[in-house]
Amino acid sequence: MIRAVVEPPNRCGWAAGSAEMVAYHDDEWGIPSRDERHLFELLTLEGAQAGLAWSTILRKRQGYRRAFAGFDPEAVARFGDGDVERLLADEGIVRHRGKISSTIDNARALLRLREEQPFAEYVWSFVGGAPRVNAWRRLADLPPETDESRALSRDLRRRGFRFVGPTTLYALMQAAGLVNDHVVDCFRYGPLARAGP
Repeated sequence: MIRAVVEPPNRCGWAAGSAEMVAYHDDEWGIPSRDERHLFELLTLEGAQAGLAWSTILRKRQGYRRAFAGFDPEAVARFGDGDVERLLADEGIVRHRGKISSTIDNARALLRLREEQPFAEYVWSFVGGAPRVNAWRRLADLPPETDESRALSRDLRRRGFRFVGPTTLYALMQAAGLVNDHVVDCFRYGPLARAGP
């Protein structure tokens, strides 16, 4: 019996290296999300990544979910100094005082922002409410930040958010599907480009 050889699908090059990275790329990265908790999670994790590899953060994601109450903004906003000290001893997350404190501050800022409009609606307004579909041929073509991520960064900082630089926010926009930054020959590019808002 002759067995057909199944070629693996083309993927964005950054997804190589581990089954966890492949699964994240294939099943999550770039899929439009309008879920507040998921967006808060991505805001936290992308901020935590500053200076580190994404694979490190991805390995610690379950630790972050446990440590930060499943990214429930109301619960995290109630964290105090004792929680910061507890989290500094938690090996399941990046033990960086500034990054831990910023997550708590960001939860509080998110609740204030929510009084004006839903957080997801606010974030998506920076791309006109629908995913931007790019057509990058190579990973090297992807920008580290955009006008939209710079505008979002400025406004979030004005509202009291921290660890929200334009590069961090562009990574969030990519992860949450505000932009489709899969390269055009990646097997995920076409389905996400056709999915629309």
